[in-house]
Amino acid sequence: MAEKVENWKGCPPPSKEPMIGQYCDIVLLEPDKHFEALWEEFAADKTDIDWKYFLVGPFPNIELFREYLVKNTTRRGDIFYTILNKAGRPLGMASYLNVVPQHGCVEVGHIHLSPRMQRTAASTEYLYLMSKHVFDLGYRRLEWKCNALNMRSLNTAKRFGFTFEAIFRQHFVVKGYNRDSAFLSIIDKEWSAIEKAARQWLSEENFDEYGRQLKRLQDLR
Repeated sequence: MAEKVENWKGCPPPSKEPMIGQYCDIVLLEPDKHFEALWEEFAADKTDIDWKYFLVGPFPNIELFREYLVKNTTRRGDIFYTILNKAGRPLGMASYLNVVPQHGCVEVGHIHLSPRMQRTAASTEYLYLMSKHVFDLGYRRLEWKCNALNMRSLNTAKRFGFTFEAIFRQHFVVKGYNRDSAFLSIIDKEWSAIEKAARQWLSEENFDEYGRQLKRLQDLR
């Protein structure tokens, strides 16, 4: 028998207000304000490996990249953000996709972190901030979807606490190649333990004087 959801009234859409963290801040993506810095930061990836599993990109010039950002900000229902370091420098972007407030379901995706942001405390904190925001609003399910061959994305999701659910075979054709998609999720019943571990991992006490972690996030859950 299905579980009854008592007094369910849905959720509000995610906020467009800034999310302020200890290591990074998340603000609405403003293409004309952010495109030059994001272009410069993403260009540090000389192999274009970070674009490999994206549905689009890499882009041959900055103007096409700017047009791509503009298109993202006009996608109905999706909310795109820029991730800033504490000095205000754009280092990455992420979004809420497939927002379904009436069922309390939302996806975090379209994530692109610059090489300078990868494997830093900020690269965990942005995901913590975006996850916390929607669960604080009452969402029941947070989704993560990626190319099933993208082991970096899969490992990132599992490390944070997402549970693998399924492979959707032949889900897309991307850049002329088949894409099987991996689906993962966190549900509201799981969030408390995941949040507690993330907060412990992000605390200053978990890093030495050189910024190296003392305990792995996985070991705190």
